[in-house]
Amino acid sequence: MKLRDNAKFDTLCIHAGQVPDPSTGAIVTPIYQTSTYVQDALGQHKGYEYARTQNPTRAALEGNLAAIEGGAAGFAFASGMAATGAVMTLLQSGDHVVVTDNTYGGTYRLFERVLRKYQLDFTYVDSSNVRDIAAAIQPQTKMLFLETPTNPVLRLTDLAAACEVAHARGVTVVVDNTFASPYVQRPIAFGADIVLHSTTKYLNGHSDGVGGIVVAVRDEHVEWLRFVQNAEGAILGPMDAWLVLRGTKTLPIRMERHNRNAQVLAEFLASHPKVTRVHYPGLPSHPQHDLAKRQMRGFGGIISFETGSLERSRTVLNSVQLMALAESLGGVETLISHPASMTHASVPVERRQQIGLTDDMIRVSVGIEDIADLQDDLAQALDRI
Repeated sequence: MKLRDNAKFDTLCIHAGQVPDPSTGAIVTPIYQTSTYVQDALGQHKGYEYARTQNPTRAALEGNLAAIEGGAAGFAFASGMAATGAVMTLLQSGDHVVVTDNTYGGTYRLFERVLRKYQLDFTYVDSSNVRDIAAAIQPQTKMLFLETPTNPVLRLTDLAAACEVAHARGVTVVVDNTFASPYVQRPIAFGADIVLHSTTKYLNGHSDGVGGIVVAVRDEHVEWLRFVQNAEGAILGPMDAWLVLRGTKTLPIRMERHNRNAQVLAEFLASHPKVTRVHYPGLPSHPQHDLAKRQMRGFGGIISFETGSLERSRTVLNSVQLMALAESLGGVETLISHPASMTHASVPVERRQQIGLTDDMIRVSVGIEDIADLQDDLAQALDRI
């Protein structure tokens, strides 16, 4: 089995980073559940010494995801937040970061409650406006940290334009691509230097593993991230690495269904009399619908909508039967959540209001079930308002 240099995305998902096991011919990468490796003699080994530093299952996943995102190298971590934390070690005390204002609540908590203690500075801007990004960059700005689409308001950033502005000022561009997945969007193709994911979400796709990945392009970033992965030790275990490898093999066909189901459900919600607003890039009413058509392949599997009051939304959340009331996203099953009290509870109320995250907002991670069943479930829940 040999992967051609010009292999297409769907083929990369199945084969990149993986070869049949040389000892048995197993076509699926084995789970190398070991902490250490026997050496043939002093100073002589097979490329593996200690599992924090190297593991064949993890290495296969890292190669797979680097190829999928179009980067030079990948580094797998124990969670998406561990991946974000590793990226932030590229900075030094006194450095400044420009951040998408509607960033994930856990990212905001890390930046504000932890990293400010180490004299890193953060400015949050509406990154959908490239002029706001440019205005926020200071002499000490070293990083632009983007999320697009944002969680949960689904605002978009023009990646090519943002990268052009940042690079003209010597600023590294990092994109959290968790919400889109590399099937829908590949930030490196638009100029990003580093892409990260919570692999827990679409890359795994089955709600049975937690992890994170960082994919880098530039040699200096690759060298440092390799060092820090080993030095800090927040690695992804072999079982979780194997689960993500299992997930990426079906990523394209899953994402096709996520995209299709979400589009239908968004259109249903947009026409429903008890829904006051729907956030979804696939709707012509979305303020950046045209950008989404240029930058994304499909519009993703996440919808947010509003009902007019917290109590009305509470009724919907407590009345769904097929959908599961739960945090997280990107699994084959549909999850419904209340961002203000769940994923973004760590974000102060005034900041939530500034970014448009209302108390009545409901977020749906649309799964791959039959769309008629999903629509019927939401319909009966909305009927209870």
